[in-house]
Amino acid sequence: MGAHERWTRLLDLLGDRGRIEVLEAADLLAVSAATVRRDLDELARQQLLTRTRGGAVLSGVAYDLPLRYKTARQADEKLRIAKAAAALVPVGAVVGVNGGTTTSEVARELATRTDLAGHGNQVALTIVTNAINIANELAVRPYVKTVVTGGVARPNSYELTGPLATMVLQAISLDCAILGVNALDPQLGAATHDESEASANRAMAERAAQVIVVADSTKLGRRAFAQVCTTSAITTLITDTGAPAELVEQFTARGVDVRLV
Repeated sequence: MGAHERWTRLLDLLGDRGRIEVLEAADLLAVSAATVRRDLDELARQQLLTRTRGGAVLSGVAYDLPLRYKTARQADEKLRIAKAAAALVPVGAVVGVNGGTTTSEVARELATRTDLAGHGNQVALTIVTNAINIANELAVRPYVKTVVTGGVARPNSYELTGPLATMVLQAISLDCAILGVNALDPQLGAATHDESEASANRAMAERAAQVIVVADSTKLGRRAFAQVCTTSAITTLITDTGAPAELVEQFTARGVDVRLV
């Protein structure tokens, strides 16, 4: 197991438990305690956790970990959600996609759809994104027209934010917006931890005929700092079968088409 994989596993464990002990982590990762100590020291140096005597706890920034450290979380669920979301997009559509681990999977699913690839060099889909990692993957697909907003890149999410991003998004029309969020509450709607991300994502939602939120069940019933859109603005929620029934009922009662995959 390489260092980056160990770091991802450690951060995943820490995110689930709130704290981790060196000996416990060494046993779970099947590595030496000395290796875990070095890993925790390095992650503390990056300000991704706080070291304690014998282990580590969540730091003040752990709620908004860099995208590269989130990819392993709920991986199977995110892939199922992504496949379901990509299947809803018709050929020829103009689709907005924001940044995030689940939306990155959606973009990959769209890019590899055989019905789109069959168009060769003819444009079969237009994707508007403010995520530079998504744009990087799509740019090599001749049948996908990739439109990238301007803006300032956030290192945690690879999203472009700020007035430039918002200005571009407010000047276009989308058939649908596929949005990943940090939290989704039946009463407060979709939200993210960063207000600049929320502003860009809100502009994307406002310009879309349909808003599709892709969120695994761990995001449901949670609240975050900055609102992206109200629950009533969401057309479809695609989540996994681990979603609590009472929350599903609350979203459905507010007119959201909830799809469990």
